[in-house]
Amino acid sequence: MAAFAVNYGHFGLTMQLHPTNPLAKAIAVLKQLHDIFEHTDIIKPRFDAVNNLVKAMLDVTWCIIEFNELQLEYLGTESPEMKVALTHIPTAVYWTIRSIIACESQITGLIGIGRDYISSTTEAWELSSLAHKVNNIHGHLTKQLDQCRRHIEEKQYLEAYQALVRLFETVHIDNMKILRALFYSKDEHPLIDGTTKKRASVDVLRRKIVMLFVSDIDISQEELFVLVQIFNDTHGGQLERRYEIVWLPIIDRHHPWDSNKEQRYNRLASNMPWYYPHNPSMIDPAVVRYVRQSWRFDKKPLLVVLDPQGKVVCPNAMHMMWIWGSLAFPFTSVREEALWKEETWRLELLVDEIDPAIIQAIQDERFVCLYGGEDINWIKQFTTLLRRIAQEVKIPLEMIYVGKSNPKERVKKVMDSIATEKLSGYWQDTSMVWFFWVRLESMLHSKMQLHHDKRLSTFPGHNAIVPSHQGHGGLFTGNPDHGAIVPGQNNGNPQVLNGLENDKILIEVMSLLSYDSGGHPWAVLSHGSLDMVRFDGRKLLECLGQFATWKDTVESEGFLPALRGALEPYHTHEHCTRLILPGDAGRIKERVVCAECKKPMEKFVLYQCCND
Repeated sequence: MAAFAVNYGHFGLTMQLHPTNPLAKAIAVLKQLHDIFEHTDIIKPRFDAVNNLVKAMLDVTWCIIEFNELQLEYLGTESPEMKVALTHIPTAVYWTIRSIIACESQITGLIGIGRDYISSTTEAWELSSLAHKVNNIHGHLTKQLDQCRRHIEEKQYLEAYQALVRLFETVHIDNMKILRALFYSKDEHPLIDGTTKKRASVDVLRRKIVMLFVSDIDISQEELFVLVQIFNDTHGGQLERRYEIVWLPIIDRHHPWDSNKEQRYNRLASNMPWYYPHNPSMIDPAVVRYVRQSWRFDKKPLLVVLDPQGKVVCPNAMHMMWIWGSLAFPFTSVREEALWKEETWRLELLVDEIDPAIIQAIQDERFVCLYGGEDINWIKQFTTLLRRIAQEVKIPLEMIYVGKSNPKERVKKVMDSIATEKLSGYWQDTSMVWFFWVRLESMLHSKMQLHHDKRLSTFPGHNAIVPSHQGHGGLFTGNPDHGAIVPGQNNGNPQVLNGLENDKILIEVMSLLSYDSGGHPWAVLSHGSLDMVRFDGRKLLECLGQFATWKDTVESEGFLPALRGALEPYHTHEHCTRLILPGDAGRIKERVVCAECKKPMEKFVLYQCCND
């Protein structure tokens, strides 16, 4: 090939430059090519055929070179892909050499015989035939080369993944090795500081508590807004710079990265005050696999907490963040358990700082009623009746509508009706409604995790749809007023777990979520912080409708105690509610048995998209 290249180059350059270059013109005369070059319209098709064949030969030659440059430590000559390639290469070499001879013959003939040689067509047909043959060989070699490369990439990918697993299992003096492995160590400044929008090195995170915000690019507006608010409140106060958040975007590489996705990524990143990669393609596929397998990321965002040495101290602090915000620092399971020990079921826990007006109403010792659902007829009857009763017994009352767990169009229509008819207060900002319900879900997940860790996993007997271990929904049916019996490890004998009946917060949270999932209206009435009554909306409305029968007890006992006593006959043992939650319920792995009928509860899988 090299020898042919010299002759081919001399001939080609001479042909190209002889009209303008004196040296090329002199060489053309010396080699008796001047007459041929004067008739380029005749020689051009022949020379084009030579060029086409030369290109095909070069393609094959480069392909063979690339085979020899493959990393055989990942492949080996005995692998099926390489064996097939090694059988094709000798054939490719043979036809390449034969093509070189054919091309050289054409050039030699033109130089030696001159213009008379141009009229021959046999060699032209041979050149075309050889080009077709060599191109086919190149196609086979390229296909085989791609297979070898894929095999090598898979081996490298597996090696990188295993190295990442070992890295997280190793004790480090700081978090640099971990962070560089996650955010592309070859780039000195892989991150962007969301506050200054300037490029940054991972060194700015050295020996800090780092919370990895793991998500795709389909983050809900409410989720990002609330997290940004918590982050800004934290980093503007006493806990400034005690921890950092870094976005770890998980991009589906099976779908092409187009301009639309890039715009969504940039739009999300522009609203983030924390660190994020300047280019999501820097996230190695091995990192994506590790996040999905080890941290069980599917769709719902995670907050994975790394301590100053890079060790994972919490696989998902999102629940803690939603419940307590920066008070959960340093976001460990020990801190989570300690916070729960300090908590009681109270209105402040339910609403947190979502609505300062409610906190003020508690301090002013007013009665507060939170209610939800989307039955506008029930809402009209309930608010009218409760307001009339409050006026009759002369109690100050605040009513707040908190919607449903997915505040979509139907809830907005209900809010419009409430505002138009001035039925009660409500949260105009739907992100407040979203945050109220996501905090309840977070409380349930956090509580269930703690109970599981103590082997006291319990579950109420509602028709409960909770996510399965794969992140989809599992449906459990049972009695709404009883706990569950879960087989223990003692020879398979059922073991009654008492965690549920002793956990007031868990019972109340799951009941509210059950009302919401079952489409039932509901209400919580509170006087002060701790005196609270929670009940199904329809039964509560029925009870309030019978106010005349129990109004006399209000003066002696107080309104809430009297209401609580009046509601006692309305407790039933019907299978009437269900619980639908997004996220991971892998903590509930055992066979669950109904405590009332002693039969195993049914478990189904629920795939749910937007329901509005």
